[in-house]
Amino acid sequence: MNLPNKLTVARMVLVFVFAIFAFPLNLFPGAGWIALCIYIIASVTDALDGHLARKNNQVTDFGKFLDPLADKLLVNTALVSLIPFMFANYGELAQIILWATLINLAREFAVSGIRMLAAGNGKVIAAGKMGKLKMVVQTAALVVLLLGRASFGGVFSRVCIIAGLVLLGAATVLAVWSGIEYIAGNKHLLKNMK
Repeated sequence: MNLPNKLTVARMVLVFVFAIFAFPLNLFPGAGWIALCIYIIASVTDALDGHLARKNNQVTDFGKFLDPLADKLLVNTALVSLIPFMFANYGELAQIILWATLINLAREFAVSGIRMLAAGNGKVIAAGKMGKLKMVVQTAALVVLLLGRASFGGVFSRVCIIAGLVLLGAATVLAVWSGIEYIAGNKHLLKNMK
């Protein structure tokens, strides 16, 4: 359990702390700001653990497996937490969050299925470049959307929500693209299924 892996585990714990503040929207005044801060901290650990693992030659199969799992948990928890807020305050625009969540979940299930097949053959597949780009854009989208929710009630909030939805749309396109690349690049695993 090296430092990068500890950071990954910490990120998974932070997801549940984030959920405590992000889901009950009226927990107390300022809960949205705390949720935003926790999301940013968790996202920083994502960048930091990978950087440290490569820099210190501490890349492990455990990290390759757990890091994408922690990312999926963080992103999808944030997406789901935004759905009630969007439907309550932005009507039809909430459909974008809903569809982005469904597409992202479908992509993650497909990619996880391939990872499990690979693990069954003794291989661990690390995240690809397109998947990493998708994660960067998703993170930016979610930070902006969470900022819009935390500051709800004015022009700044509306601008954040619109900008966040545009970024989320781009992230969803990248999610589909990287998912197709992932499946195409590992189709031999599907052919070898018995």
